[in-house]
Amino acid sequence: MDATWPPPLSGCAQVRWARPTNDMESVLRFYCEGLGLPRLLSFADHDGYSGVVLGLPGTPYHLEFTTHRLEVRCRAPTDDNLLVFYLPDQAAWEGAVGRMRARGFLPVEPANPYWRNGGAIFEDPDGWRVVLMNTEGIGAPAEG
Repeated sequence: MDATWPPPLSGCAQVRWARPTNDMESVLRFYCEGLGLPRLLSFADHDGYSGVVLGLPGTPYHLEFTTHRLEVRCRAPTDDNLLVFYLPDQAAWEGAVGRMRARGFLPVEPANPYWRNGGAIFEDPDGWRVVLMNTEGIGAPAEG
């Protein structure tokens, strides 16, 4: 293990996960209406790309969805490609799951059974999965 300090990314001011979609309208419905993420900005025809950036309220964590003049492959490569939101407060988790269900997004079975215990998994229109997890902390399952 590299013991350098500070870690190489310690000065990182923002994290953005970007990916393409061929169905921007449906993807935005899932992430904005379903998950409740607000639009931070959008852009049109930047070297053939158009897109929308969504934010996790109060944080520098963003999701960017893009389209291109030429259609590209946008399906998730596997059912185990996950974006996980940890919601330790039971009421907040129930509210988030209820919001998704109320908008017609129903949970799907996870590829990894770990996510069944405290998690609700939803699949976006491109097949990418989002986990709403009702446990504290981050990282791997607890040992023991």
